[in-house]
Amino acid sequence: MDLYREIILDHARNPRYSGVISPADVDHEERNPLCGDRLHLTLRLGEDGRIADLAWDGEGCAVSQAVASMLSEEIIGKTLDEVRAIGKEEVLEMVGIPLTINRVKCALLALKTLIIGTRGLTEWQSVEDEE
Repeated sequence: MDLYREIILDHARNPRYSGVISPADVDHEERNPLCGDRLHLTLRLGEDGRIADLAWDGEGCAVSQAVASMLSEEIIGKTLDEVRAIGKEEVLEMVGIPLTINRVKCALLALKTLIIGTRGLTEWQSVEDEE
């Protein structure tokens, strides 16, 4: 578990893909109303339909910021269809440590922003309802 904590702290302190890109094919922001975490996603698709460039901007706890960084590394170069296969469990496995219910919301903010930004709120609600 210490290794996972170190990975989370590393990503929180040294986020990958931080910033904003413009122009972007996807530009979406979400907030966690429980704690105030905020994430803004911008991404650009290449001619082949793969995510060619992406950036996150936001503020919040180490968990929300680290997961945004880790998820960025996971999705760069993938198609939106490939990204669609990523669910809650995969994101929580990336975190690798047990989280309280409130921290689960923090950990899933990046996925929520990605899904709503690329597929809409209804799609997120179906993911959120998964057990």
